[in-house]
Amino acid sequence: MHEVDARGMSCPLPLLKAKKALNAMSPGERVRVLSTDAGSVRDFRVFCEQSGNLLLEASCEDGVYTHVLQKRVAG
Repeated sequence: MHEVDARGMSCPLPLLKAKKALNAMSPGERVRVLSTDAGSVRDFRVFCEQSGNLLLEASCEDGVYTHVLQKRVAG
């Protein structure tokens, strides 16, 4: 699984870094994004709804939001 550490970055940087990682990945691969921006919860939910990628996990522990995305499989 790929990982993007976007802690300390504010919107829209966590999402932009995740999109860059997804673009370099093959369909079905996963990326874990770590963020301290509370707005990332909404950002990743909406992004996945619009892009067709899957949001497999969205959690928060000790102020760190973890988002696990799976790159959409073409078809």
